[in-house]
Amino acid sequence: MSKPTDNPNTLDTCPMQAQLPAKATEQTGNGAELHQQAGGTHPALTTQQGLIIADNQNSLTAGKKGPTLLEDFILREKITHFDHERIPERVVHARGSAAHGYFELTDSLADFTTAEILTQTGVQTPVFCRFSTVAGGAGSVDTPRDIRGFAVKFYTQQGNWDLVGNNTPVFFIQDAIKFPDLIHAVKMEPDRGYPQAASAHDTFWDFISLSPETLHNVLWAMSDRAIPRSLRMMEGFGIHSFRLINKDGKSTFVKFHWRPKLGIQSTVWDEAVKLQGADNDFHRRDFFEALQNGGAPEWEFAVQLFTEEDAAKFPFDHLDATKLIPEELVPLRVIGKMVLNRWPDNFFAETEQVAFCPANVVPGIDFSNDPLLQGRLFSYLDTQLSRLGGPNFAQIPVNAPKCPFHSTQRDGHMQMRPQKGRVAYEPSSLEANSPRESQALGFRHAAQIDDGQKGRIRPESFADHYSQPRQFFKSQTPIEQAHIASALVFELSKVETGHVQMAVLAQLQHVDMDLAKRVAAGLGIKTLPPAAPNSVPVLDLPPSPALQIIGKMKPTLEGRTVGILVAEGSKQADVQRFKEAAEQAGATVKLVAPKRYIALDDGSQPVINGQLAGTPSVLFDAVVSIISMEEAEKLAKDGAAIDWFKDAFGHLKAIAACPATDKFLLPKANVTKDAGVTTTDAGDVATFIEAAKTRQWDREPKVRTLA
Repeated sequence: MSKPTDNPNTLDTCPMQAQLPAKATEQTGNGAELHQQAGGTHPALTTQQGLIIADNQNSLTAGKKGPTLLEDFILREKITHFDHERIPERVVHARGSAAHGYFELTDSLADFTTAEILTQTGVQTPVFCRFSTVAGGAGSVDTPRDIRGFAVKFYTQQGNWDLVGNNTPVFFIQDAIKFPDLIHAVKMEPDRGYPQAASAHDTFWDFISLSPETLHNVLWAMSDRAIPRSLRMMEGFGIHSFRLINKDGKSTFVKFHWRPKLGIQSTVWDEAVKLQGADNDFHRRDFFEALQNGGAPEWEFAVQLFTEEDAAKFPFDHLDATKLIPEELVPLRVIGKMVLNRWPDNFFAETEQVAFCPANVVPGIDFSNDPLLQGRLFSYLDTQLSRLGGPNFAQIPVNAPKCPFHSTQRDGHMQMRPQKGRVAYEPSSLEANSPRESQALGFRHAAQIDDGQKGRIRPESFADHYSQPRQFFKSQTPIEQAHIASALVFELSKVETGHVQMAVLAQLQHVDMDLAKRVAAGLGIKTLPPAAPNSVPVLDLPPSPALQIIGKMKPTLEGRTVGILVAEGSKQADVQRFKEAAEQAGATVKLVAPKRYIALDDGSQPVINGQLAGTPSVLFDAVVSIISMEEAEKLAKDGAAIDWFKDAFGHLKAIAACPATDKFLLPKANVTKDAGVTTTDAGDVATFIEAAKTRQWDREPKVRTLA
């Protein structure tokens, strides 16, 4: 009999434990001896069928120099599997990072739903959460300006529930029929194959300029929300209105929110650009290292609950996915938390093969008539059939329910469960234990009334495309407004077609005239075009401070990283003082040096986490420099060292500089003293720690010109 494996999710059914002979001396093709299996601890290498392989170094040939033989089934199996290691990547959200964890309900919604995941407090339900960029391919970078996916699979005892959303509460389009056009527009232009993972090109902005419904999410994409500091510091949104159904069949509308315990934080644009060059995997590495170091990123789970009667009073249609419900209108109710605490065992098997679908819900949760959601209910399932090879993708461990399940589905490509018995249908009378429908426990849709009319007609309540974009922009702090304007200037400066630029400016006037003028001035356009036609009046909705980042930013070093620049002879006591203070404040500390191996003034050799030439300051949230006069004088001739301080200052980060750095390096980097630039004196450690908990926003007008 086969021996059970340690991993309950493994697909191996014959884990061979046989060993190679203790003295394997057969020569390989290059003359190297096979290594002995020390202590007999290594299992024998086998084929997928469990056959032990004697030689994994040489193909079967007709003679020493003859052709390879077709009968070499080991070679064919190995190469065939290799050829198919890459499944078709996702059309959107191709580049992702994910983790396992749990969800725990703290406030029951038993009055609103029968879903146990939302009614049973104190239960830790396993989850798998995947974050992703939208536009780029699987091999693109982590830090482009882009919307981020935020998808959570709850393995509940009533079945899997997938909450598939983004880090913005709105979407670009109102109807799923436009989704292929949106993605075709934002993806690489088909005649030239670029740009990758970028919206700054003609086809995207041409589509935007002709589709005013997109403008709200465009402003979110132009805001700092689209360049997050970390996956651990993003909000998440279910976007659509869903329904909760209670035991009496009464339904209540709900929107779902995730709020990071670490608070929201973003990069600045120049920093995001340089991060792409410094570390293509910046977000993935940050996430991985946080989990490896014992950090467990946590999010609050909150809901907005409202009735049909409440919705009728809103100055917008909540079924329009380009609209949000301001928190000031319907407050968030925090009902639980999600903690992510384990990196996947295998990236491909889990992060790449996980299949989310908004149609995966549990009894007590139902859909609204949002036309974008309705299309997604079909699209995701259809996509999985193509990506994962057929209808049995739910049998892949990361997709399989963790509760008992029974269906009459049989056969199909990659069927991995040889079901027993003769009955594969329902109802049946031939087997006493065949699955049956359950009126008492089964899923029920909300009873709702529609007008019964068939047609391709968008509701008039979807016609207001500008009021919420205006509200979003006016809700931002002046700094964030400047960032949005500057992002629009950058994006439109990459557009080669003049009339597309003018069409966007015509729309921006409905959002804010000053915004339109600032963008035009940034492009060098002297005269604004006429405002775009608009069929409904634009409302001046009250500002919503909850839509800001800077106003909500949590001053903390928890989850952040501090870089300390050291060199030969650096003062160990100063290094230790700053390291202990930063770690006590919750930060991770990494040492950077001109060389990987140096000695401090006490002779100790610290672990150097990065060599200066390849570890720029963009990788850190705040920086410290503790170097000798001799080393500082050398580094003053090193462009990487000068940029280390220049970028930290330009990216509004706190800097603690020793006397040698202050004398030789800060002047070269054009760093001037402000509240965020301190010394390494013992009395300044606490001052530095406080400054490092946030960005130095007052510095920004001194270091760059914004629109």
